[in-house]
Amino acid sequence: MFIIGELINGMYANIASALKERNKKIVQDCAREQVAAGADALDLSCGTASKNPLLDMPWLVETVQEVTDKPLCLDSSKPKVIEEGLKAAKNKTIINSTTADREKLEILVPLAKKYNSKLIGITISSKGIPQNKDQRLELAAQILDYVNEAGFAVSDLYLDPIVMPVNVAQDQMKDILEAIAEFKMLCEPAPQTIIGLSNISQGAKHRSLINRTFLTMAVASGLDSAILDPKDKELMDTLIAAELILNKNIYCDSFLDAYRKK
Repeated sequence: MFIIGELINGMYANIASALKERNKKIVQDCAREQVAAGADALDLSCGTASKNPLLDMPWLVETVQEVTDKPLCLDSSKPKVIEEGLKAAKNKTIINSTTADREKLEILVPLAKKYNSKLIGITISSKGIPQNKDQRLELAAQILDYVNEAGFAVSDLYLDPIVMPVNVAQDQMKDILEAIAEFKMLCEPAPQTIIGLSNISQGAKHRSLINRTFLTMAVASGLDSAILDPKDKELMDTLIAAELILNKNIYCDSFLDAYRKK
C-alpha cells in the first residue's frame, strides 16, 4: 500500500498558523513525523484559509523537501496553485486532482505531462457526486479515455471512487468498494486506485474504528493507495495485518516491527 500522509493541510490549525507566520519548524516536524510513521508520500494543501495560495503552495513544497525526498502530492482545486507547487518541486510529484470534466482534464493532464507528475482522477463531474457504482465506472472510463487520447501513461494515474461520509451516504459504501475492484477491469494495464480515507468518518463518532474497518475492506477490494493519517498507530497496524493476511508480506511473529523497518 502506498501511503500518502494527510496532515500538512491548512485546514488544521497548526499548519494554518505555520503558513501565516512562515514557521518552517511546524511543517517540517509534521513531515518528519509522518514519514517516520510510515508515509511514502506527503499531501500538501494550503486549505481554504490561505489568503495567497499561489505563494503558500511553493513555500510548503520548498519547506518540506528540505527535510525529505518523499514524493509530494499537491492538493488544490486551482490549477495555477498546483503549477506553482510543481515549479518549486525537486521531489517527485502527484497532482491531486482532476475531475472527469473535460475542461479540467484539458488543463491538468498536460500539466502532469509537462512536469512528469502522476495524477489523481476523482470520479466526480460538474453534474455532481456519483450515486452508484455504474456512475463511478462511467466517470472513470471518461478519465481513462482522455488520458489515453492525450498520451498520458495509465500507470501514472490513480482513480478515486469518492468516499462519502458513512453517516450520510451509508447506502453507497458497498458500491464504492465494488468500484475499487472494477476500476481494475477497465483497461490493461490496470489503473491504480486511491481513496481519501478520512472522508468516510467525517462527522461520525468512533472515527478511527470506521477508518480502519473501511481501509481493511478496501485493501481486500484491491486498493493501491490511500491518503490518511499515518500517525494513527491502530490504523497502520490494521493495514499491516490486512496486507499480511492477503499474502502481500511474509509472516513472522514480529511482523509489525518488520514491516515498519522495511
